[in-house]
Amino acid sequence: MDLTQGSIEMKTARAKKMMLWFGMISVAMMFAGLTSAYVVSKSRPDWVSQIDIPIAFLYSTIAIVLSSIAFFVAKKAIQKGERGKATSFLLATFVLGLVFVILQFQGFSKFIEAGFYFTGSESTITTSFLYAIIFSHLVHLFGGLVVLLVVIYNHFKEKYKPGQTLGLELGAMFWHFLDFLWVYLILFFYFFR
Repeated sequence: MDLTQGSIEMKTARAKKMMLWFGMISVAMMFAGLTSAYVVSKSRPDWVSQIDIPIAFLYSTIAIVLSSIAFFVAKKAIQKGERGKATSFLLATFVLGLVFVILQFQGFSKFIEAGFYFTGSESTITTSFLYAIIFSHLVHLFGGLVVLLVVIYNHFKEKYKPGQTLGLELGAMFWHFLDFLWVYLILFFYFFR
């Protein structure tokens, strides 16, 4: 590879990372707006403040943090050329992401069992906010799972090697961002009930 080709690849990689950063910052701003509206709305007379966070959300937090750790280990393994280890940890990341989603829906079902509905005559502004924020995160997580599937597919096609990990790095950045975002949300709901 000549210097011109290497320079072009570096600029392309930098541009892709910058675009991802812009996207993640936009998503973060959306959630900052939603959580700010939640805080402002707490002063409403019809605000329900006695909502317990279902334990499934705590377990889902553990699952998403573990998935982020697994992705980190997979990335390190690929950088060291340890394909078998990388495969195991990429698959573990995907499974833990699915566990996160399943636990989220279990948390939603606990809300419903407690009489907190998203829409309808039984819904409140409080529960609508909760569902909207958590559901928005799930939509982004589904996108993250698709990204993870692409990373796993490319890994099996042996597109990632030490020194050639741009797609993996971008996928890892987005996945860790989603992890951070959920930890922010669960702490937010815990402290601002």
